[in-house]
Amino acid sequence: MRAPRRYETTIDRTGLALGAGSALAGGIIFALLLLGGQRDPLSLLGGWLIGSLFSAIGITAVGGPIWLTLHIAGLRRAWHAAAVGAMTAMLIFVGAQTYGFGVLDMPAMDARTLLYRWLSALASSAILAGIAAAIGGVMWRIAYRRGVER
Repeated sequence: MRAPRRYETTIDRTGLALGAGSALAGGIIFALLLLGGQRDPLSLLGGWLIGSLFSAIGITAVGGPIWLTLHIAGLRRAWHAAAVGAMTAMLIFVGAQTYGFGVLDMPAMDARTLLYRWLSALASSAILAGIAAAIGGVMWRIAYRRGVER
């Protein structure tokens, strides 16, 4: 029977991973600006910088505590990082598009409209969750290395 692989990280690699994840998420904002028709280089650079900054805040505030909990529990594989990225992105974006999962005041609508709102929220959030999972995997690859068996 083989011993399980143990993955370790350091604070400097964690910082590099956060920087890379933020830069990648800022790149998503950059791409959305390009798709929206923005061509001014300063506006694109500003969008990327602001997107990176707010992504860093979001990754640290939302994903950080979840990942720290998984790290302490020994759940340190790449798929754990991807799952954290996907699940947090899915919850945040579905909640944002459905008026806080229907808890907040929303405009009057019939059942069919509400159903399509939820389906649209799930579908568009699934795309973003896939991107967030990929970013989580990249961040994991930067942050973690195989530990030395003792």
